[in-house]
Amino acid sequence: MSKSRLYALTIILLLGMLLFAGGCRKAADSELHGYVEGDYVYISAQLPGTVTLQVAKGTMVKEGEPLFSLESVAELTARDEAQRRLAQAQALLQDLRKGARPTELAALKAKLQEAKDAKSLGEIEFNRAERLMKNGTVSVQDYDRAKAVRDQQQQLVARLEAELQSAGLGGRSDQLAAAEANVKALEAVAERTRWDLSRKSLRAPVGALVFDMLYRSGEFVPAGRPVVALLPPANIKVRVFVPEAKLAAIHLNDHVTVTVDGLKETCNGRVNYISPKAEYTPPVIYSRENRDKLVFMVEAAFAPEVAARLHPGQPVDLRFGH
Repeated sequence: MSKSRLYALTIILLLGMLLFAGGCRKAADSELHGYVEGDYVYISAQLPGTVTLQVAKGTMVKEGEPLFSLESVAELTARDEAQRRLAQAQALLQDLRKGARPTELAALKAKLQEAKDAKSLGEIEFNRAERLMKNGTVSVQDYDRAKAVRDQQQQLVARLEAELQSAGLGGRSDQLAAAEANVKALEAVAERTRWDLSRKSLRAPVGALVFDMLYRSGEFVPAGRPVVALLPPANIKVRVFVPEAKLAAIHLNDHVTVTVDGLKETCNGRVNYISPKAEYTPPVIYSRENRDKLVFMVEAAFAPEVAARLHPGQPVDLRFGH
């Protein structure tokens, strides 16, 4: 091979290597490195107690499945007591609405009939005394005595008729109002005790991975302390820091492609958050050199079935656009 041909071949190879290196550098420049992040849901109880776990770390739970429960002897006792007090108040209210019992009404009716019979006899005696006094046979004192007996019997009949009517009406309006208010107050107490009892047993608000257990069964949990950490697939995202020069080309809902070590296929998602502020600010003044140090956090979200293949802390490679 002549020197000229060898020289030409060498030039061609060098140009090819430069073109290849430029293409690799362009591809590398368009690729950013990030990591998988998760927003955890911490489940806690608002009341204290000894915990009993009903799930295991690393398992998947469906929405509504029980996670853990706390001892609830005091809450059960309070609920039962409130229900009994409510039942007592309701029975008293019903009794006031009904009035007297049938046997009591029958006794009042019998007394009224007896008084009416006595009243009739008293009327007869009074009429006889009135006629005899006019004839001079009966003294004025006997006439006044007969009149007094008749008036007393009339008053007795009127009183018994009023008592019988009141017994049929039930309690007075103010008594009924007080009893109804007492029932409503005890209903509120019973509802509060049921609510307190329900807060001693916690369920999964969404389908999620049981990421961590912060207490073990048998341990005492103070009020408000998280017991279980859940990671719903919808809360898994990829976080990347974009240089300032590339930020203008990125928009919300832009398509992203993520490559993960160990996965043959890529994961496709969308940009759902762009930080409004830089993660690094130069200490004194801005300059063209310092601009290169500015980065902005960008997050990408994925469909639940795609996010389920990602794990927080995984390093990933990310490309924007199709």
